[in-house]
Amino acid sequence: MAFDVNKIREDFPILKRKVNGYPLVYFDNAATSQKPSKVIDSIVDYYSNYNSNIHRGVHSISQEATDAYEDARKKIQEHFNVKDSNEIILTSGTTHSINLVANGFTNLLSKDDEILISELEHHSNIVPWQMMCEKNGAKIKVIPLTSKGELNYDSFLNLLSKKTKLVFVNHVSNALGTINPIKSIISKAHEFGAAVLIDGAQASSHIKADLQELNVDFYTTSAHKLCGPTGIGMLFGKKEWLNKMPPYQGGGEMISEVTFEKTTYAGLPHKFEAGTPNIVGAIGFGMALDYLNNLGFDSIEFYETELLNYATNKLKEIPGFKMYGEAKHKTSVISFNIGELHSYDIGTILDKFGIAVRTGQHCAQPVMDYFGISGTVRASFSFYNTKEEIDYFCKSLERAVAMLS
Repeated sequence: MAFDVNKIREDFPILKRKVNGYPLVYFDNAATSQKPSKVIDSIVDYYSNYNSNIHRGVHSISQEATDAYEDARKKIQEHFNVKDSNEIILTSGTTHSINLVANGFTNLLSKDDEILISELEHHSNIVPWQMMCEKNGAKIKVIPLTSKGELNYDSFLNLLSKKTKLVFVNHVSNALGTINPIKSIISKAHEFGAAVLIDGAQASSHIKADLQELNVDFYTTSAHKLCGPTGIGMLFGKKEWLNKMPPYQGGGEMISEVTFEKTTYAGLPHKFEAGTPNIVGAIGFGMALDYLNNLGFDSIEFYETELLNYATNKLKEIPGFKMYGEAKHKTSVISFNIGELHSYDIGTILDKFGIAVRTGQHCAQPVMDYFGISGTVRASFSFYNTKEEIDYFCKSLERAVAMLS
């Protein structure tokens, strides 16, 4: 199927609106993606026609809702090539998933154990592990960055030891767009008997990860990063690990039997899905995967790489432009500054021209500290963006610079 960006844009209602009198140019896709009509319609359809709680009801619409919810789990399983749908835990998103695993490892690690995390991580990939280590005394070791915004792979190898119990890295950096060599990282960590958790939140809209091929122990993502609703995500975990870990929350649905003397827990995946879940979110998640797979991830990657290269070349023509993150392998993210101008000021003026970008630290302060900066302007492109939008963005950026200089 030919990749017709103008036809694709018709699927996204928000792209028709104006901001401050200008057509919206949405370059904040790394923060959250826009939603196609099929996803929006699936949400309206649920609430209009079969809204009901799931798993517990014998009546018809409860069964319909249950079937739709579990069908979404199967779509996620198939998309990520997971062997068993019970290894897919539906969560509120990546942060929830990471906290679930960190909680599970609290009693599996001791003060002599070490976990490795990278300097590229989002705050939600750092703080839960710090909280865990405060409880069990395990130690965090940090895989450092290079000046190109890549992980220092030799340092990673040197940090690995028999004390390493868990390695945690993102698949793609939210701040820089760097694609990490996760297959090699997973393989090397396994040689030392360490488990590996990969944060796929920034990767999932660009890369279709095959979790059986990667042989990863945990992988997580959020639906809102890949054209799905907010408040829903998934955690993949190998059965042997999920069975070792205690439930993260207690409540309905995650139990097998409850007495005041003792409670026994349900099997996977319900053991980790306490309470009424985000039913419509899961349905929308499944619909978003259908939509993206219909477009084809090879086509998406090819087109987004075109946008990245085009924008990079255009931006380099602007005096004072400095890009952070020049990894050999990266997604369609450009994180930059212009001279001594503050990123917030640039972002504020761009907004006046209808352009949405992200400014600041991007919840990745260690990355900014490494480069010795307070933050960046981050333009992140998706398959529904165009070269014409990039042209307009560059002209508006030049106007912003002139106004601030």
